[in-house]
Parts: sequence; structure tokens; C-alpha cells
Amino acid sequence: MASVDIVETFPSGAEVEKPPLLILDRVRAFLDSHRLGAGEVRARRIGEGGGSNFTFLLERDEGLFVLRRPPRPPLPPSAHDVVREARLQLAIGAAGFARLPEIVAVCEDEDVLGVPFYVMTYLDGVVVTEELPPGLEDERARRRLADDLVDTLVEIHAADVSTPALAAFARPGSYAERQVRRFSQLWGINKTREVPRVEEVGEWLAANLPDPLPETVVHGDFRLGNTMVALDEPSRIVAVLDWEMGAIGDPRADLGYLLATYSEPGGPPNPLGTSPVTALPGFPSRSELAARYVARSGREVESLPWFEGLALWKAAVFCEAIYGRYLRGELGAEDERAARFEQGVPYLADAAAEAIARTG
Repeated sequence: MASVDIVETFPSGAEVEKPPLLILDRVRAFLDSHRLGAGEVRARRIGEGGGSNFTFLLERDEGLFVLRRPPRPPLPPSAHDVVREARLQLAIGAAGFARLPEIVAVCEDEDVLGVPFYVMTYLDGVVVTEELPPGLEDERARRRLADDLVDTLVEIHAADVSTPALAAFARPGSYAERQVRRFSQLWGINKTREVPRVEEVGEWLAANLPDPLPETVVHGDFRLGNTMVALDEPSRIVAVLDWEMGAIGDPRADLGYLLATYSEPGGPPNPLGTSPVTALPGFPSRSELAARYVARSGREVESLPWFEGLALWKAAVFCEAIYGRYLRGELGAEDERAARFEQGVPYLADAAAEAIARTG
């Protein structure tokens, strides 16, 4: 049996090992029903794979679009909810945050692809990961990019959460407490082996919750690699992507995550290995990022090491879920790198423990 992610028509059960991720004739019919382009549909997967929802570039004879859908079921409870992800982006866009792709259709009918999905307009930009695009050779341009990264986060946190569309995402109680409780539960679901440090850090976080700040929109995975920069001005961020972890909560969760996943010049790689380019000269230090956030937002950010520890601990739990899917053979061949989480999850848990050790 073959394992094929993209097929033209729905195959019989005997023809494939796993259900396809895209069925092109059904996608074409959905796009046609929403008057999104015309002609045949050609698709390829783009973006990072394995852990997040899957993203595909759809090329039609007339029109370019991006489709986002969850991984193959089964999925952990409340994870990979693309309908919620789409609605949050629509809500914060209506509240004035403009650095977003336009969502043009949401499909909740699981008869189309077996899961919900949504479709966005295509943005012609660059996602900065392991290499800098042309235009960022100059150290001053790199500094402008980092400054705009912080300013983008300030804009997200400035959205009015009392608007009805955003208020619908608010939950009672402490955001920090909910995060610790939820990811403690997910660890029990996700774990493939015993990693005592994960449970130790979770217990410490639960016992040492910081006093909350007034709530804002929280992206939940805010880092350079989840943004897109302009082709003609790569020091300017044109879109924030991957809102899967978005919520209404404590803004320090985003800043703590940004710092925990940021490699500063002259320092060691960050524990997640994300966006290593920020270690190059010209990019600011982690402390300078935090200082700019405070200056631009007017918000004090005490207890940041707690939120850095939370970010790394959540990453350990999330990566264990990816590792479990790898062990069960649920990932495509291109996601074999998930095998590294055998050592990566304990490493992240140790990094989280080091972060919370700085709290006091």
C-alpha cells in the first residue's frame, strides 16, 4: 500500500496506507463553490511540518491560495482546531490588527477532506528560518527587523479584547493556571515514556503561579519563524502566521516564548533551535527585546523567567506528541526528523527547569 498525501480523487481503502491529506477534486469543488479562482488545482505542502497544522499552496489556472488543515486523526483533545484558529484571526483582524493573510473560506464539513480546514489568500513574502533573505546583509536592517518583530507583538497585544468577536475567546480564571493544567493533562495523553523532569517542572509551575496582568490576545507561538517579511523590504513584517495556540490571556506568555525561542548574538542556540539567524551580528540581545517591548507597550513584565519556563515546558509536551505520532507511523517521510525528539523532549524539560531557576 502507498502513503500519498495529495491525490486527485478519493482512493479506495485498499489503495492507501493512510488517508490522503488533500483530495484535489473535492478541493476544486469547494473553491469553485466560493468563487475562488478557476481551473485545475495543483497543490504542494509548504511551511514547517510534523507539529503544527498542515499548510498547502494551491495553484489554479487563475488564482493562488493557501489551505490549512489539521494532521490526520486521532488528535489530542482541543488540539489542531483550525476553525477556532481561523475565527481568532478574523476577530483580531476586525479589531484592527492588519498583519494577517485574508481568510476567504472556512469549511466545517468533514465530508470534504475528513477534517475541517480553511483557505487564505496567498501572500508573496519570505518566512525567515535558517537563512536571511536578500536585503538583510546590513546589520542595521537586521536590527530594524527585530524591532519590527517586537512592535508587531505590541500591536497584537493592543487589540481591544472587549470587542464581541474577541470577547468570545475569553475564559474565566487565570490564563497561566489553565495553561499549566491543560498541558499537564496533555502530557498524560502524549507521553511515550517516563520523563520525570517534565512532571517536576509542571508541578513547580502550578505551585508558583504569577499574579496575572490584564488580558490581551495571545498568539501562543510568537517567533520570527512564524512571521512573513516583505520581499522588497525584508526588515518589515507583513504577516503573522500559525495562530493555532492563540487565545485571550497573559501577554507575558508571548514575550516569554519569544525570548525562550530567540538566539541572541554571542549566545548559545536557543533550546528549540528556531530561527538561528538571530545569532548574527546586528540582531539585539534578549534583554534589548524585552526593553523595547516594555517601552512600546507601556506594560511591566515581571516574572518573565516563569513564562520562559512555561514556554519550554509546553514545547516539551508538544514535541512528545509529535514524537508519539512518529513512533506510530502517522507522519510522512518528510517528517522523519521528528525522531530527534527522543532526546529533544528531555533536553527541553531541562531547559525549562533552568529557566524557572532564574525566578528567584
